[in-house]
Amino acid sequence: MTMCKKLLQLFMAASLSGAVTAQDLGGAIGIGGRGGVAQYQGNDFGSKKIRAWGNVLGESWLTNQFSLETALNIGQIAGETGSSDFRSTLTGLSLLGRLALIPGESFRPYLAGGVEYLGVDPKDDNILRAHDRLVLGIPFGGGVSFGISENTALDFRGLYHFTLRDRLDGAEAGRDDAFVTGTVGLTRFFRANKDRDGDGLLDKEEKARGTNPKMADTDGDGLNDGEEVMTHRTDPLKADTDGDGLSDSAEVRTHKTDPLRADTDGDGLNDGAEINQHKTDAMKADSDGDGLNDGNEVKMTNTDAMKADSDGDGLNDGAEVNRYSTNPLKADTDNGSVNDGAEVARNSNPNEASDDIPPKQETLQPRETSALKIEVGKNLVLDGVVFKTGSAVISPQSEEILSRAFNALNDNPEIAVEIQGHTDNQGNPASNLKLSQARADAVKAWLLKKGIAAPRLTTKGFGPDKPIASNATPEGRQQNRRIEFARLK
Repeated sequence: MTMCKKLLQLFMAASLSGAVTAQDLGGAIGIGGRGGVAQYQGNDFGSKKIRAWGNVLGESWLTNQFSLETALNIGQIAGETGSSDFRSTLTGLSLLGRLALIPGESFRPYLAGGVEYLGVDPKDDNILRAHDRLVLGIPFGGGVSFGISENTALDFRGLYHFTLRDRLDGAEAGRDDAFVTGTVGLTRFFRANKDRDGDGLLDKEEKARGTNPKMADTDGDGLNDGEEVMTHRTDPLKADTDGDGLSDSAEVRTHKTDPLRADTDGDGLNDGAEINQHKTDAMKADSDGDGLNDGNEVKMTNTDAMKADSDGDGLNDGAEVNRYSTNPLKADTDNGSVNDGAEVARNSNPNEASDDIPPKQETLQPRETSALKIEVGKNLVLDGVVFKTGSAVISPQSEEILSRAFNALNDNPEIAVEIQGHTDNQGNPASNLKLSQARADAVKAWLLKKGIAAPRLTTKGFGPDKPIASNATPEGRQQNRRIEFARLK
């Protein structure tokens, strides 16, 4: 009873202890030993004594749930009835299979069963003949093991040993003999280094790093743990190592940015902001090649980092900011009616409005400054007034013809004209009508800025309704896209 009490106390202590370790034993080989007690269960003797029992064992885990155990066993059983008693020493070889009910856990209850071959050596050598001293038995039962370290388990087991002959007690009467054993043991496991999840990191390395040895991609970023550690040097526990708003996998495989550097191109915008918010190139500091890096455009100048000329004046943003000190968000910085690009091209000051319309004798040749002849009842095509495609923004090359129109009106204050806009027949007719009106209004606005009185100017858009050439050719369509003056008085 003292031995049973000690085994029970040891079992309770292990059950209540927090010092247990989860174990994956698939493929492991173990060696160990067990010690405990045995008790006779036959019916030939009424009093059943408790005696010692033990073994040494070798174990092979075929999977994490099932193992085969081979053991060399030795112990005694004993009993008495009245003045008659017996004591037999049992030695033998057993083969047990055991099935874990909770595989891979620190607390591992299991079922066990198998076969054993026992040699019986009774106290009185004359009880059994030599050929009766070998008995085939069937042990079965169960137990529970605790992983007390990664490679060591403490095991408690109870087995019922049923034998196929009534020979253990030396008496042949009644049913076949049996005995029970209760043991506690320690097993040490040996296994090759394993990479259960196939991520390129051994389980032991993963345990040290804190990654999951059963999950190839612990942080779920699209890169397996081994690839992160050995190739990219990223953190396998953090999906976005550099905190730039892009997962490590997106940086490595999609955008080709540096997953260890939040701002790969060093332009002052992190990679996630460039790709997800501003749509700029995270691998190129100056996405539009205008001489301003993307960070400066977004944070300082508020210009379009994907458009070299944000205001469409013919000067790129970098030149406006760094060279001419003009406003890259305003096509005509000085509000003088000539945009910055045109002023730079003709060497006037884009920051000075007074030089936008140069004196005729200073900068224009006689051909350019001669007044246009505007006759009543006859439309005059302003050949050379062009606009940016699909818009009413007057292009810089229109300055010459518009200046001539201004001179004609300025020299003849009695003239009033209707400014007519026309388009080709490409696109939606309603949109073309609207565009032709907007273009006529743009020319009127240009002349008003120069000082022509508003009552002298009216506008009308005709869209594609009054072509002067065939719309079947690019040349004809170009002629149809025009501004005309119709003199009213």
